[in-house]
Amino acid sequence: MKFIIYSILLLFELQGFSQNSIQIALLKYSGGGDWYANPTSLTNLIKFCNEKLGTDLNPDPATIDVGSAEIFNYPFVHMTGHGNVVFSNEDIKNLRDYLVAGGFLHISDNYGLDQFIRREMKRIFPGEDFVELPFNHPIYHQKYNFEQGPPKIHEHDDNPAQGFGIFYEGRLVCYYDYECDLGDGWEDQAVHKDSEATRTKALKMGANIIQYVFTQ
Repeated sequence: MKFIIYSILLLFELQGFSQNSIQIALLKYSGGGDWYANPTSLTNLIKFCNEKLGTDLNPDPATIDVGSAEIFNYPFVHMTGHGNVVFSNEDIKNLRDYLVAGGFLHISDNYGLDQFIRREMKRIFPGEDFVELPFNHPIYHQKYNFEQGPPKIHEHDDNPAQGFGIFYEGRLVCYYDYECDLGDGWEDQAVHKDSEATRTKALKMGANIIQYVFTQ
C-alpha cells in the first residue's frame, strides 16, 4: 500500500538519506468544533522534526476534509479542537478506510473535545475502545524518552496527562493525548506564554509520534 512506501521513504530520511518532502495534514471536520485551533502548531512541529530528527517533511502542512479522498495522500493526520465533532456516514467510512489502509490519526484534546471524539471514534471502530498506552510503549521511547508517558503541558482539571490508542489488527492507528495539550505546546511561544522547557517537552513528544508512525 502507498503508506508502506511513505514509511520506507521517511525511514531513509531518518537514517540520513534525502528524499522529496512528505506532507502531513490537519483534519477539518463538521459539528461546530474549532478544528482550526492552534494554527501554528503543526508548522512548529514540522520544523522541530526536520531539525532534530533529520526528516524532510514539507514545511507547510495541508488541511484535509475528513470525507475527502485526498486524505490518502497524507500518511499522518492531526486533529484538535475544543468542542463538538460530527462525522457523516461518508466521513466515517472514509476515515476508517484511511486508517485500515495504513494511515495514522493523532488527536490532541484542546480541552472539551473528549466526549465528542470518543463518540465518533466508536462509530469508526465499533468493536474497539480507546486503551491507555502503558509507559513502556515504543511511542514514548523513540529519540526522546518519556518514562511517565505524555508530558503535562497545560493544567485544566488537575488530572494527569494520558495517552490513549486505538489498535486495528495489532497496529496502533490512532493516538489520543488527553489532559495533555500537546498541540498547545507546539504553538508559537507568544500564544500561550509557555516556558521554553514546556514547549520543548511538547515538541519532543510530537517528534516521538512522528518517528514512531514512520518507522514502525
